[in-house]
Amino acid sequence: MNFIDEALLEIKAGSGGSGCLSFRREKYIPRGGPDGGDGGRGGDVFLKANKNINTLVDFHHKKVIQAKNGRNGSGKNMKGQDGESIFLSVPQGTVVLDADTGDLIIDCNEEKDYLLAKGGDGGLGNARFKSSTNQAPRKITKGEDGESINIKLELRSLADVGLVGFPNAGKSTFLNTVSSAKPKIADYPFTTLRPHLGTIKYSDNSFVIADIPGIIEGASDGHGLGIKFLKHISRTGILLFFLEAFSEISVQDQFLKLKKELGDFSEKLLEKEFYIVVTKIDLIDEETRFETLNTFNAKEFANVFGISSVTGEGVQELLDDISRKIFI
Repeated sequence: MNFIDEALLEIKAGSGGSGCLSFRREKYIPRGGPDGGDGGRGGDVFLKANKNINTLVDFHHKKVIQAKNGRNGSGKNMKGQDGESIFLSVPQGTVVLDADTGDLIIDCNEEKDYLLAKGGDGGLGNARFKSSTNQAPRKITKGEDGESINIKLELRSLADVGLVGFPNAGKSTFLNTVSSAKPKIADYPFTTLRPHLGTIKYSDNSFVIADIPGIIEGASDGHGLGIKFLKHISRTGILLFFLEAFSEISVQDQFLKLKKELGDFSEKLLEKEFYIVVTKIDLIDEETRFETLNTFNAKEFANVFGISSVTGEGVQELLDDISRKIFI
């Protein structure tokens, strides 16, 4: 299945049907009077948040969504049929933005139905306007137009922890080791082409980790893949900065560059609690390992861990500490 996390749609709720102009005319009934029925109500458009869906691919080629209009009223005081409403299933965590202004309209962070566009009310038939002074009204009203709006859907994954790092920093290997998620792993950049979610079981609880594609310098200016998916960690409570120990770039420089790209994307990401995770420590000797981990001042960086997803060193200690932050 293709991974699509954005979609532009024109949403139109149904318009109400018009009221009917009718008079009862039956044999042997000389004074039939007005009997025009009301128009039916237009259909609504709802979003249905579904935790079992993880892509917006259903809307990739669908540009206009329109609910049914209400039927016009008819004689014998018969009300027009209401227009059928539409329920659009979207992944839980989808946000709805006004396509023209970018303003947030709905945040589908709970598994329930959200009203997106309201259908128009039906018009009134002439039977509604009968009175003691007007026994034969010829007045009716037309149905109201349904609401219409251009929207942008954005999927923002719901996760407790988000992984950020340069390509090949070991994020996918870590997620593959500690969860049932099976992201693609290989020795070349951008093996992660879509966000992956992994559930970590811990005692009687569990938490979700989101792995996004690797970030490169200039990502905030549109280079690479990672910045496109940073919205998927906008909801996370904790960020893990994955820094590769066995690299030509120092771990401190890696951290500063990643921090800059995140800040350029959104300053709010830098307000989150974070861990520094130095990966692939099995590839460096003890002396280099000590120097690398002590690059970060303990007073400023309280959460610094060295791990090897291959040997398992430091992984459980990291998960234990994260779990304490989430559940305690």
